[in-house]
Amino acid sequence: MTAEAGAAIRVLVVEDDPVAADAHALYAGRVAGFTVVGVAHSRAAAVRLLERTAVDLILLDLYLPDGHGLHLLRSLRAAGHHADVIAVTSARDLAIVREGVSLGVVQYVLKPFTYPTLRDRLTRYAEFRAAAGEASGQEEVDRALAALRTPQPAALPKGLSAPTLTAVTRTLRESATGLTATEAGAAVGISRITARRYLEHLVASGRAARSPRYGQVGRPELQYRWLPAPTGGSG
Repeated sequence: MTAEAGAAIRVLVVEDDPVAADAHALYAGRVAGFTVVGVAHSRAAAVRLLERTAVDLILLDLYLPDGHGLHLLRSLRAAGHHADVIAVTSARDLAIVREGVSLGVVQYVLKPFTYPTLRDRLTRYAEFRAAAGEASGQEEVDRALAALRTPQPAALPKGLSAPTLTAVTRTLRESATGLTATEAGAAVGISRITARRYLEHLVASGRAARSPRYGQVGRPELQYRWLPAPTGGSG
């Protein structure tokens, strides 16, 4: 089932991490023209929800506790479900990307991401869906596809840059025990205050956690650690 013209696009969030699922649902619900009709934390829960709820778009985590997201998508296609899919994942394997495209994944949003990133993808997806009627020629077909396939780089919070975020993310992921802002800054070559802004951004995005580091003289420092995928992945 699909939404009628002018109706809100109905979104199902499939994400095993409850915190990330709530964030994705909140983000999607804030975009004009979209409404979240359900949240599922597993493949089985998603199937049950789809049996009783009409959905136009699935925000799909690829690593679920009871099976890969693409296996879910393959079974949905076999059962006659035609909802479009935006993969929301940390998976960067291009073979998986190609397989997803063949199954109807229309966009990939890599974690960690900000609200503007998802808003941009959803807005462009809505523009693509809104295209109706018969194309006058190749140019019009290309223009319709361009809305979906060529998103603009999403804006990071003011003062943050993508290259530095990538460097801080890599440094934190490679640390087995976690890092303070001082340690992260020294490793990347930025100040402690700047490093803390990036680390706090990762916490806000649900990709890192912070806790006090005790046992040293003076006030305890905050220690940041990357949140690894749980068993089965949080993808």
